Amino acid sequence: MSKRTPFPRICIALGFSTPEELLDHARAEYDAGERFFEFRLDYLPKPEQGLAAVRKFLTRHSDCTILATCRRHQNHGRFNGSVDQQLKILDAAVDAGAKAIDVEIESAETCIPAMQTLRSHVYLLISYHNYGGTPPLEPVMRRMLRVPADGYKVVTTAKKPSDSQKVLALARAYPKIDTVLLAMGETGFPTRVLSPGFGGLYTYAAPNSAGGTASGQICAKQLRNLYRVEKLSGNAKIYGVIADPVRQSISPAVHNRAFQARRMEAVYLPFLVHPIQLKDFFVLAEKLPIAGFSVTLPHKQKIIRYLDVVEPLARRIGAVNTVWRKAGKWRGTNTDAEGVLQPAAKHLRLNKASVLVVGNGGAARGAAHALSSAGAKLSITGRNIDRVRVVAKATGAELLTRKQAEGRTFDLLVHATSVGMTPKVDQCFFEGRIPASLVFDMVYNPLETLLLRRAKAQGATTITGLEMFLEQASKQFEIFTGESAPKAVMERAALEALVK
Repeated sequence: MSKRTPFPRICIALGFSTPEELLDHARAEYDAGERFFEFRLDYLPKPEQGLAAVRKFLTRHSDCTILATCRRHQNHGRFNGSVDQQLKILDAAVDAGAKAIDVEIESAETCIPAMQTLRSHVYLLISYHNYGGTPPLEPVMRRMLRVPADGYKVVTTAKKPSDSQKVLALARAYPKIDTVLLAMGETGFPTRVLSPGFGGLYTYAAPNSAGGTASGQICAKQLRNLYRVEKLSGNAKIYGVIADPVRQSISPAVHNRAFQARRMEAVYLPFLVHPIQLKDFFVLAEKLPIAGFSVTLPHKQKIIRYLDVVEPLARRIGAVNTVWRKAGKWRGTNTDAEGVLQPAAKHLRLNKASVLVVGNGGAARGAAHALSSAGAKLSITGRNIDRVRVVAKATGAELLTRKQAEGRTFDLLVHATSVGMTPKVDQCFFEGRIPASLVFDMVYNPLETLLLRRAKAQGATTITGLEMFLEQASKQFEIFTGESAPKAVMERAALEALVK
């Protein structure tokens, strides 16, 4: 008779090279409120050393659950012994107090009788790992189910967005079977948040003060407080931001805090989508399903071809930064335009202002169209003069080279390129003087860019990119939810995220 063990939703993966480090980190996580730990015995030069660590930890913390793993080197673990030696170590870990063990399928299928002996007094989890990609998963499950166990773990590597959906779908395909379902890598990160809500037993987290044991793991504090993993169900609405890169985005911090303030069962995730993967992302978006998402570099222009309805302003701009689903159709708009006008209008009358826009991408297009519509006398420059010419023609703006722009003085300068963005914070578009008395940098990370510092040194007034970000994010929140945005909450979340 197997020993059924209810698991918390978050398991802290602990893999360290000494028993002392293993115990130190386990204790620190316990003090932080964690009660479920994976002890990776194979990380120790002698896995047997971990048995005393299991016993010692549980002697003082008997309210915890330990999952013992001793993965063999042949299966991407670190243990170089035989299968028999592996099972002896795991059996000893059970004697030391471990309530569950993880045995990779490659070992388990060679000794099914031994597996059943172990299963008679411990929760047996059979695991499959694929570090090369996400293959068809039905054959994988058929293979695993040949070994009777209490639960089955399927971990793949996400190479494209839809791989995450393939992995998560297994929970609904096998509703009567305990499953742990994850996709490794940054592309697979959404599975780490969504898996428990979709029917998976739990997800893995890295310890707060050290790296994890697999690509894509984040600490439990983030999973619990930012993404609210423990409170998400399969009915939660899913939102997110698509970008490449996406790791630096503060949008998840801002929108998730807003959902929390409005007591909504919703989550906002970072989706890494490479330029050639937009079509594949929509496969994921349809099947999860995703209710709406923000769009940033490099997708603001190309996203239009995948939408059913594009609002007139966004169509004129030629760029979309907000997508949502309504009546079964994907709709797109551009909230960047309003994000530029509102902060700038606090300082000057735009219909009487001379404005220089720097850039030629989606953000620059949005700024140029918005300012032109507001009646500003518009000039535009950028690094790629041919692309800038296209934007100038579309908005009726004066085309200037950088040198020409530096020789003039404008009432307002709007910088809409990635120059000066983290990590390249020592860069500035202008080599010489900053040619405006009011300087608005749409880059928000860092909060004060080199451009803004130099503008201040010249006596200019400055507007940070955070003002624009918060304005457009508030509009997105209202489009997504139909409720007013908690702006003060969103601003605090943004500032906290930028400080980290």
